[in-house]
Amino acid sequence: MLFIRRWLVWLSRIHRVCGFGIQSPTDYAFVRYVVNEHWPYYAYEELTDKDWLTEKLGRLYFRLANWRQPRVMQEDRYQRYWQAGCRKTRFTADVDTVELARIEVEDIMTWNQLLPKCNDQSVVVVEDIWRNKEQWESMSQDKRVVISFDLYYCGIVLFDTHRYKHHYQINF
Repeated sequence: MLFIRRWLVWLSRIHRVCGFGIQSPTDYAFVRYVVNEHWPYYAYEELTDKDWLTEKLGRLYFRLANWRQPRVMQEDRYQRYWQAGCRKTRFTADVDTVELARIEVEDIMTWNQLLPKCNDQSVVVVEDIWRNKEQWESMSQDKRVVISFDLYYCGIVLFDTHRYKHHYQINF
């Protein structure tokens, strides 16, 4: 059943595959070369999981860390993926400035704690957005969020105030 649902989600978003319809060169490059990159990275062999979704998201987080190169991140259950993407990243219980973070869509308290710590370079991944679409819409429409990507299994929000506000739905 899960297999059928996964394919239905993918087919419903097929017209958004590989960044089709994205006019911004920066956003297109992000989707094409970070989100939907299929090149077999050097660390993929050692970063395997039993669950297909955990592995799929973990590899995305690896690519995000490789792209963003955060110096400090909050401790996280995907820490080995983040660390493989950027070996210099230190993990702590709390951060002063958010460079790259991951939260669950239901974790409103953490979202509200992270927002004041975000700047133009901050990237926040919101996991399980398909479980609570209303909460995801509220997060992505927040006035501080500039660019948001809906990947169905997770959302990615950027806070770069030099750009125009835009929301993308991506086939991931």
